[in-house]
Amino acid sequence: MNFIARQCVKVIKNEITNQTHVGGLGRTLSYKSAYSLDNLYPKSSLKLYTPDFAPEDPNVKFNGFIPMDQLQISYSRSSGPGGQNVNRVNTKVDLRFNVKNARWLNDELKPKLLEKYSTKISKDGDLIIKSDVTRSQQLNLADALEKLRTMIREVAKPPPQITEETEEKLRKRHLKAARERLITKRMRSDIKRSRQNSDSDF
Repeated sequence: MNFIARQCVKVIKNEITNQTHVGGLGRTLSYKSAYSLDNLYPKSSLKLYTPDFAPEDPNVKFNGFIPMDQLQISYSRSSGPGGQNVNRVNTKVDLRFNVKNARWLNDELKPKLLEKYSTKISKDGDLIIKSDVTRSQQLNLADALEKLRTMIREVAKPPPQITEETEEKLRKRHLKAARERLITKRMRSDIKRSRQNSDSDF
């Protein structure tokens, strides 16, 4: 590229930089990749907010909506490999909320959550969910929220309906197992009795 071409490119770049708006659209003339953070996470920040939301069907036990302002979220250093970034950034997410005091949760689901996930419940009744699968704080937060949604949907599922044929098969299976257990027990008893008789002969 010769000197004149370089000067032309320089002038064009300066004009584009100085011109901030075109056609009244309010858009800046600056190139951003489709994979830039602004495009991937628009308006992203660590300040969490809860949008206004009204459930469409009140009969639905859980529709996936989790109010962020009613969760306790803390961050800490992640464990494992990851370079020096692990020592600088708090990417591990600790998400918790009190199950009994959760107003956004259906009352029918609260005892089911406490029973099924008793190992994740603290002494204060807080359900604790942790995530450190990535080195991104926001991605770990999204993963923790998805874990919480999956747990709530699991307990919200209706119990499976057992047909009469299945009940009959289960009844026969239990009877067969009981018979086999009694037969095995009787055989062991006979073996012990025969040993006692053989010892008494001497």
